[in-house]
Amino acid sequence: MNWGMFRKSLVVLAFSLVSTALLASGSWQALGPDGGDARSLAYDSHNPDHLLLGTSTGQLFVSDDAGHNWSRFARLGGDDNVLDHIMIDPQNPKHIYVSAWSVSSQQIGDVFRSRDGGKKWDALPGMHGKSIRAMAMFHGDTKVLVVGALDGVFRSKDGGDNWDRMSPANHADIKNIESIAIDPKDPNTVYAGTWHLAWKTSDGGANWLQIKKGMIDDSDVFSVIVDHSNPSVVFASACSGIYKSETAGGQFSKIQGIPFSARRTRVLKQDPTNENIVYAGTTEGLWKTTDLGKTWKRVSNPEIVVNDVMVDPRDSNHVLLATDRSGVMASTDGTQNWSTSNHGYAHRYVSALLADAKEADTFYVGVVNDREYGGVFYTHDAGHTWLQRSAGLGGRDVFALKQSANGALVTGTNRGMFSLDRNASEWHSMNVVVTERTVKTAKKGSKKATTTIVTKKSGDLDARVNDLELGSQRWLAATSQGIYSSVDQGKTWKGGAVLGQKDFVSVRAQGPFMVATTRSSALVSNDSGGTWKQAGLPSYLVGIRGSAIAADGAIVIAAREGIFRSADGGTSWEHVVDGLPSKDITSVSFDAAHKRLLATSDSTGVIFVSNDSGHSWKRGPDTGFPLRRVSVIGGRFVAATPFDGVVLQPEDGNISAAADAGSSN
Repeated sequence: MNWGMFRKSLVVLAFSLVSTALLASGSWQALGPDGGDARSLAYDSHNPDHLLLGTSTGQLFVSDDAGHNWSRFARLGGDDNVLDHIMIDPQNPKHIYVSAWSVSSQQIGDVFRSRDGGKKWDALPGMHGKSIRAMAMFHGDTKVLVVGALDGVFRSKDGGDNWDRMSPANHADIKNIESIAIDPKDPNTVYAGTWHLAWKTSDGGANWLQIKKGMIDDSDVFSVIVDHSNPSVVFASACSGIYKSETAGGQFSKIQGIPFSARRTRVLKQDPTNENIVYAGTTEGLWKTTDLGKTWKRVSNPEIVVNDVMVDPRDSNHVLLATDRSGVMASTDGTQNWSTSNHGYAHRYVSALLADAKEADTFYVGVVNDREYGGVFYTHDAGHTWLQRSAGLGGRDVFALKQSANGALVTGTNRGMFSLDRNASEWHSMNVVVTERTVKTAKKGSKKATTTIVTKKSGDLDARVNDLELGSQRWLAATSQGIYSSVDQGKTWKGGAVLGQKDFVSVRAQGPFMVATTRSSALVSNDSGGTWKQAGLPSYLVGIRGSAIAADGAIVIAAREGIFRSADGGTSWEHVVDGLPSKDITSVSFDAAHKRLLATSDSTGVIFVSNDSGHSWKRGPDTGFPLRRVSVIGGRFVAATPFDGVVLQPEDGNISAAADAGSSN
């Protein structure tokens, strides 16, 4: 089982964040919102205030104040590298090891090593290309490292310079290694948990024994730990529960006290100063035992998904968790109370970005995948501080954010539309759909209709809303159930499938002219949606992501296959490659204030600018981040990224300079 990818569905990004074309004026600032997914934690035993945090996108973060504040530290490999294990050498903290595996290419990964405290990193040749899922260090001799990969168990005795295979090559069962533990007193005794039960060697890999007595046979072993004071005590967590052995794996017994529903225990961690305290990080919160597994108690919100646990070696009351969605959580009172500890740590998938129409330093973002920790966030100080504003959304994902003329916010989610009045604290549903049925009656014996009866029926829209367009006379919504429109500021909606098509990703309007797109087609209307016709897009275009209407009425479509433009209302199209990447375009938008089009890509950090209705494009500023969309706020570009929240253009790289960079000749 590969539990590390069950939430991750991001596209593969062939992109390096070390850009060679960053603005001379300085690097762009990652603003937040704080939080998101966190995968792994480690501390420097010489200075436990110095922490490292691993993500599922190849990014390491660092804290020098015990997790109160974080900053970006290093990017290791590609943007789809999951950094599940970090080891800081307790004998020489300048030596750091990080294991990685790729979400997109499950069979590959690396072990990264730094010998200078993280300034420079190398992928170790002996492990290059292996999907590393587990890693351990023998603290008696920290040059001894053991890793678990999809193709077996490997060991280095010289700090990673050279590696030997410990498990038999092409073994039918000792593969898909998910967890590794080394006996704290004997480096030749190694435990390996696989996607099907666990194995043990007591002679450095010459012989292996499957250790399964007492375990349910169909058990994926996520974590194995050996008691640091009594190596005969071994804990193993599996999809079927938590097991304890007092015979070094000879016999296991299932630990009672943790409900079956919390069976996915991703990580076990023993308190470094009190062997009786063991933590179990599960998909339903953190559990704790103070009597070496006899009794357990849940000590966190059951909604928290725990990926890693770190106990401060100086103070057992100080515990940090790496979690899905809520980032880093901290307790300073022995797990009685928890708070987020994410300042400077942003790992958000920003899906919507909106500048406030009246307040220059105020903007809003919508995020996906974060449930009750996500929704909508806003800032009044250009991103220095953020507040969540998601009450009433019920943990929904946000895909669209717009502002009405009176300042209210309107959002499209994975289940309907909601509005938030200015200065209000809770979102309200806007999902009333009205359908009309007209019946004409006539007098007996007469062909002339004399009476018209209109009946109305209301229902609720529970569709995914991918895009919104709020005009002065008509509001439009592109949804998974069709195109809907409202003439009463969103109080009621009418609509549905258009020309037999339902799953729309964007809708735009310019007066009575409208364009609506699915992932593989475009429909246009010249009468405010009264009638529609199919546009003649190329048949190979199957990855449409958005659309825009230029000042002269030209239609511009952003797609995985590139930018496409029509100057004749959708009859004919050109694939525009002048000044643009030929593919992987994530957004296109019309910047009305500067009468230009803006485009972004997830294969580059450049913002592309067109001043001639999309006919030709020039490179604008390079953010240094892959991009999902872009806006203009307070005279500067602000852009949304797939993983790093929003990023802001440096103050001296203002909008006029960016506009000049994108001017057409």
